[in-house]
Amino acid sequence: MSGLTIRVKRGSRGSATLLEAANRILRLLGVSSTKRGKQPSPKTKTSSRAANEVRAPIAAAESLVESPIKMQATPATPVPTPAPTASPAPSQSFKPTKRTAKDYIFGKLIGEGMFSTVFLAKDIHSGKEYAIKVCEKIHIIRKKKREYIKREKDALNMLFSVPHGFVKLYCTFQDDERLYFVLSYAKNGELLNHINTVGSFELNVAKFYAAELLLALEKMHAKGIIHRDLKPENILLDENMHLQIADFGTAKIMDPKEIKSGVSIQEEDESRNERSRKISFVGTPQYVSPELLHNCLDTRTSDLWAFGCIIYQMISGLPPFRAATEFLIFQKILKMEYEFPEGFPADAKDLVEKLLVLDHSKRIGADDQGETYESIRNHPFFAGIDWDNIWEQTPPTISPYLPGGSFEEDYNVPDHLEPGLGNDQLVRLWKFDLSTSKGILDISPEEKRRRLEVQARENKWHQFVDGELILKQGQVDKRKGLFPRRRMLLLTTGPRLFYVDPTNMVLKGEIPWSPELRVEAKNFRIFLVHTPNRTYYLEDPDSYALEWQRVIDEVRIGTYGRDTT
Repeated sequence: MSGLTIRVKRGSRGSATLLEAANRILRLLGVSSTKRGKQPSPKTKTSSRAANEVRAPIAAAESLVESPIKMQATPATPVPTPAPTASPAPSQSFKPTKRTAKDYIFGKLIGEGMFSTVFLAKDIHSGKEYAIKVCEKIHIIRKKKREYIKREKDALNMLFSVPHGFVKLYCTFQDDERLYFVLSYAKNGELLNHINTVGSFELNVAKFYAAELLLALEKMHAKGIIHRDLKPENILLDENMHLQIADFGTAKIMDPKEIKSGVSIQEEDESRNERSRKISFVGTPQYVSPELLHNCLDTRTSDLWAFGCIIYQMISGLPPFRAATEFLIFQKILKMEYEFPEGFPADAKDLVEKLLVLDHSKRIGADDQGETYESIRNHPFFAGIDWDNIWEQTPPTISPYLPGGSFEEDYNVPDHLEPGLGNDQLVRLWKFDLSTSKGILDISPEEKRRRLEVQARENKWHQFVDGELILKQGQVDKRKGLFPRRRMLLLTTGPRLFYVDPTNMVLKGEIPWSPELRVEAKNFRIFLVHTPNRTYYLEDPDSYALEWQRVIDEVRIGTYGRDTT
């Protein structure tokens, strides 16, 4: 498509020539730059040709994307219906009222990209909420994203009729400076945020969302669309917690028969170069398939590779290929350098291993010829999935994956605990109601000052707690999904909860306190600290999880009052 090559002249007409270039691109995409049915203002009549194009580089009232559903603003006055006996000339035919930014109340910012911004907006006519992606025309030209816009439009239009699994593009409109994409609003945000919140998904949760994702991939591939950028950031959850795939700017659209053939398609010219740049410099590289990295070959199994990476991450908490730089990540992908953490379920491991195969033609699903991936559906990992009714089911509540059961079979009673079953032992074992006393916080100012002096002299962790008195300390394994990191946990006055890397003696972070903080002991070793925005997964190697729960609850109740929940 050599006609899309735009050279921008330098000089005083820089802005005009950029917008002139925008006109040329949109004309090539099939969009007129002439304002039909609207006369120019008096000021415009005296302007030069260049000035006219600056004022309306892309027809402000035209729709860039011809969406399957045409949205209309409610007219201020009734529009007369043409008489049925006469066939009006094209210029006189009825045209629905075109959308503008003034048809929406733009609320909060909900997403940002390199050349676009996404806002939550409300339609002033219907009251319905949408996610509106706003693209700056100048940035589209400067960042050479014209193919991105066209791909997004084409893919979303093709998928509009699919009832589940994808965001919907309802309409587009534009003004002199911006393009607007009116999309369905996925109220519960990115899948990645939910993984980060709980650390990793409980097995039935991971299985459910993997099944929905597979169904969406089947529909997408049946229409000849390869996504090529699947990752948890591009998977959204709607108001009912069902999955939707978004961001089709890097998609490849092929003939549906061709996509099933298994023949690799190599991108040509500008689109190939653009894809190479995206792989190298944009986004996260952890999900890129080896064939896209090595020789830019496109097959549907590239999406299956990403599918395997996402299953791995939902269960373990992190993607399989991780390193300090993109180059090192790419090297790990090409060398297949990844490993499964302890506790990764056997069936899930087997499926991931069959998806993450260097030769794309050998991946599970590569030989399936129908419109469904029967070989993947029939894998033991998906045992019990109701494929016909999953979109009508209530998704399981997202909760963290706790490998290894309760650990009670491996538990050995520590020798250093005090014998007997008196009050102290019962408090440790069962956590009595602590609301009637400040307990551990009941320290006089003089006693606190004396203990701080001793702590400053003798406790090496004092340097990390901002002058607070340490009430309890102990080593725990702080888990990011299934990946443990040894930390020194420090509960202090304030109250505050610090965690320190004991090997490098570096403060790594702090668990935020609030009245909503809750501690849940899962067994003698594992306890979860729930905060409004995240759940911290902690494991005490010495089996003091119940003690941590008791002390943290005592400090919380002593600080904020009796628990009324």
